[in-house]
Amino acid sequence: MNFSWLNDLLAQHQQLLVFINVLLQQLGLPVPAVPTMMFQASQVTHWLSLPMLLLAAVCASLLADLIWYQAGKQFGYRILKFLCRLSINPGSCVNQTEQRFARWGIWSLVFGKFIPGFSTMAPPVAGALGMSRSQFLLASAIGAALWAGLALAAGYALQAQIAVLLVLLAIHGIRIVLVFAAILASWIGWKFWQKKRFERMAAIPHIQASDLQALLQQGQQAQIIDLRSPTLVAETGIVPGALQAELSHLADLSEQLSRDTLTVTFCACPGDASAIHAAHRLQELGFTQVRPLRGGFDAWQQETQAK
Repeated sequence: MNFSWLNDLLAQHQQLLVFINVLLQQLGLPVPAVPTMMFQASQVTHWLSLPMLLLAAVCASLLADLIWYQAGKQFGYRILKFLCRLSINPGSCVNQTEQRFARWGIWSLVFGKFIPGFSTMAPPVAGALGMSRSQFLLASAIGAALWAGLALAAGYALQAQIAVLLVLLAIHGIRIVLVFAAILASWIGWKFWQKKRFERMAAIPHIQASDLQALLQQGQQAQIIDLRSPTLVAETGIVPGALQAELSHLADLSEQLSRDTLTVTFCACPGDASAIHAAHRLQELGFTQVRPLRGGFDAWQQETQAK
């Protein structure tokens, strides 16, 4: 079968291919953009052709980032939770992303492109936290230019090496594909193992928001631990009487609590992930009555608003 038409198409529409590839990746699809940029850069005959490839990559990245930014501005943390649910193992995705953004600030948009997954998560967080559009676009453009520029420069500098790799691919294509397929399968298997491990952890008894509300109204004592980040608490509101904590500092907080009193953990994560991890950690520390709140802050908010 003659594939010369495909080679001609790729050669004639390099910028379009880079634009589409980067756009799809930055929107969250599992398509590798860096290898595409490196390959296209290795095919140019003069470095003056690189700026057009860079412009295509930056424009695609900015378009995708702006879409996620507007989604975050419109829907807040709901869009971030939606993105986390799409991952194989969401874990404490929401809190980790928001805490990283709060720690790095605007630099998370500049260097976030180099962190797999975070480049898609950072724009909706920026929108949810109210970052100005002009500041967001400037930081995103700088980050995209650094990320794409390095990939294109590497591809152009390694033209000879990439040419050798293409020859090896042509000769040993099946073997190389099988090796990469095995690596990918191993990675996916590890992720699914993590997911199954979390599902076993999630079997810990939970408490419903309605049951917790009823116990509190009856005057029963309960220790409630809020695992949301400070900025998320500031945006969505507090739970009266709850103690704020991070998973990493849970041991310090436990020294101030009674180990025999009902202790309820809650978060704003898909699958109550942080609350479940915290509950297991507290059990290891000797707490006898620990219950993650099923549905987290959303369930508590719905219950209190219904009253």
